[in-house]
Amino acid sequence: MSQYLYGANVQANGIRQHYLRYGGRGLPVILIPGITSPAVTWGFVAERLGRHFDVYVLDVRGRGLSQASPELDYSLDAQAADVAALAAALKLPRFAVVGHSMGGRIAIRMARQFNPDGLDRLVIVDPPVSGPGRRPYPSGLAWYTDSIRQAQAGMSADDMCAFCPTWTQQQLQLRAQWLHTCDPRAIEASYYGFHEDDIHQDLPHLRVPTLFMLAGRGGVVQPQDVREIAELAPNASFVTVENAGHMIPWDDEEGFYQAFGSFLGTPV
Repeated sequence: MSQYLYGANVQANGIRQHYLRYGGRGLPVILIPGITSPAVTWGFVAERLGRHFDVYVLDVRGRGLSQASPELDYSLDAQAADVAALAAALKLPRFAVVGHSMGGRIAIRMARQFNPDGLDRLVIVDPPVSGPGRRPYPSGLAWYTDSIRQAQAGMSADDMCAFCPTWTQQQLQLRAQWLHTCDPRAIEASYYGFHEDDIHQDLPHLRVPTLFMLAGRGGVVQPQDVREIAELAPNASFVTVENAGHMIPWDDEEGFYQAFGSFLGTPV
């Protein structure tokens, strides 16, 4: 039986934020996707998490059905403020945040900058560790912008396969259907932010239990990065999904769920 409950919009942090809700029981979990992943593309993960938790999958501003415009601030700080405001608007007395890739960076900045009442724990999934003076993010901007341009014109699952060759037909169809909702201005701002924003300065200020979930074949977070993160956030814990690339639940879905262990209070 599907755990999907509904999709909704809320006015929070001065913009329209769209989310999808699954499960409706247990600990509320806000799921923040990556740079070009509208909420709907994480539905299969939310279905599983929704068996145990009250899951809210966010369309990050400029993606999916959340607000987008030429004037909108697409900075990391604005995205972090969105999450804190969303939790407040939903009146969540206690909640966890799971952020993948860009979503992990948003979660780190949100926890440090806002430390909202009720924030219980963080799961940071393979976050980009680029920043000022650091090595660049391994994927080039053109990989994102070229695929969005094709999606805006009309793109098939076969076309999408050129960008995501290991994905299933169903996954390709869904991404091809929704990628056009990613505002290129938002994507460019977030991509440049990977290289301009220093999330490492936020790590010593994390005040809640934090789990870093890493991709064994991703290349985004390397062993020396883990050592640095462990020094900056000594109370954090780490788990690696050995057979997955950066898009962990697409590469090893069961490994992704197992990696949570009991961190959220109950196994996924």
